[in-house]
Amino acid sequence: MHKTEVAIIGAGLSGLVAAICLEKAGCTPVVYEAGNEVGGRVRTDEVDGIPLDHGFQVLLTDYPLTRKYLDYEKLELRRFLPGAILFQNGKKGAIGDPLRNTSFLLPTLFSNAAGLMDKWRIFRLSSDLKKKELRTIFSGVEETTLQYLEKYGFSDRVIARFFKPFFSGIFLEDELSTSSKMFRFVYKMFASGDAAIPKKGMQEIPKQLFGSLQHTKFHFNTRIHRIDGKTLYLDEDKSVAYDYVIIATDPTPLLQELKPSPVRWHSTQTLYFKCAKSTIGKPIIGLVGGGETLVNNIHYVTDLLSAKHPEAVLSVTIVKSHTLTDAALEKQVRKELLEECGIDGLTFLRSYKIAKALPNLQSPTYDSRIIKYSDSIFLAGDHLANGSINAAMRSGELAAQTLLEEVKTTR
Repeated sequence: MHKTEVAIIGAGLSGLVAAICLEKAGCTPVVYEAGNEVGGRVRTDEVDGIPLDHGFQVLLTDYPLTRKYLDYEKLELRRFLPGAILFQNGKKGAIGDPLRNTSFLLPTLFSNAAGLMDKWRIFRLSSDLKKKELRTIFSGVEETTLQYLEKYGFSDRVIARFFKPFFSGIFLEDELSTSSKMFRFVYKMFASGDAAIPKKGMQEIPKQLFGSLQHTKFHFNTRIHRIDGKTLYLDEDKSVAYDYVIIATDPTPLLQELKPSPVRWHSTQTLYFKCAKSTIGKPIIGLVGGGETLVNNIHYVTDLLSAKHPEAVLSVTIVKSHTLTDAALEKQVRKELLEECGIDGLTFLRSYKIAKALPNLQSPTYDSRIIKYSDSIFLAGDHLANGSINAAMRSGELAAQTLLEEVKTTR
């Protein structure tokens, strides 16, 4: 019997999960990756034993697909506390979930970032969303996150001091224009699980998926220029044919008949600094300036690690667009960190600009909107559903499942 030959374009989270599903069904897929390693947009460098992620990303531990495909224990997850430190004008306060960590009880009660009714609404929103099914969250009226929060009754003060800086760092836009469906999904995940980072950085996630594959073949540093039917063109003179193809990346450059991709992207920039010691001293996210600064959020990478290090490493996230040179940006960041957070004595380490950090989707869905492009081509990627690790993995799973159903019907 003819053995089904499948190619996967892209070794990011979507492509890796698709390969896992195909292997389980007895296939031996072949993965083509333009880069030199797995991960796609999930990348980590190591400097002096400290993981530096390309952009601030976290794993939300209650994601259904990460619970299904990942071994959290082997990732040695380092979990953030369920709250945030609010920095503004040299002062700081804390707000968090006292039901999950009692140390947040008094700071939250006395926080001036939110009034008493705002604090009650935060608790009620968490309770409401915990009860909702994920697909229910992605249904209903389409409105922005800001519109949703205002309709829910939150004050301008708590929106400006907490919701905007916190979710700007997640959505990578500072107007809360992201769909409220995405807000409710992420809020539910935060309310029911933890935000965490693997001990060795976020790229350990795709590396673990890669390590679970036994029979899949990989071609790294191999760019596919176009696809015509079942034929992949590595260049004009070299091509290879397969029975089926899963495109686990933006398909627009590969399929000539497609119009330019309607997907827009949010960008971000992360700067890393060394300093003598952490000014926070615990694994928690710091929100900076109440939306008035270029710096959106900070955290000390070394506060997340269990082992002690001679110096602290600070991660700084920029969300707002700007036209500053690298030198001018570093100068402005140093100024804001000193004025808003009281942080000084920094030594610059690295900076990462990520132009395509997160898909900007006006109407996100839980499952991919398009899976089967033709009888032989299937699509995967978080840009088809919503910008999350969960969506990336789910889309790879759906592409593989749909392909396998196609194989059954054609035999």
